[in-house]
Amino acid sequence: MAESISFTAGSSREQLYAEITPQIEALISDEADLIANLANISAVLREAFGFLWVGFYLVRDDELVLGPFQGPVACTRIAKGKGVCGHAWSTATTVIVPDVDAFPGHIACSSASRSEIVVPIIRRGEVVGVLDVDSDKLNDLTAIDAAGLEKIVGLIEIDSI
Repeated sequence: MAESISFTAGSSREQLYAEITPQIEALISDEADLIANLANISAVLREAFGFLWVGFYLVRDDELVLGPFQGPVACTRIAKGKGVCGHAWSTATTVIVPDVDAFPGHIACSSASRSEIVVPIIRRGEVVGVLDVDSDKLNDLTAIDAAGLEKIVGLIEIDSI
């Protein structure tokens, strides 16, 4: 089991994703516990990119419930279709928000959040959770992040929550 992650500080986002994705795969491949894996993925992403908040929400009883995360205290429950996370869940698509203040119905868990990306975790045609990343910079998250995070989400083994 890996106990550390290595990456080239100051690299482009594309390079960072290329460096950390195989390390995340190795980190979670021998661990069957979902919560442990989500916690480590959150930690790696926050460490590598310095994001304000990185974490997971899992679908439970028709709402998103806070799972493992790194960063400031977060909203605990989110309804389907509400905020960026609920929108990504209801549409089953990755949502990039360059300015959270311009997103109708944005849920401000942290006033420091300026931009956000949410990637749905889809298994057997159903959204079972989402990966949520917040940045304290406007326009900080792009299609490069979407591609990198979608690849990482694809590594997560979730049959049911």
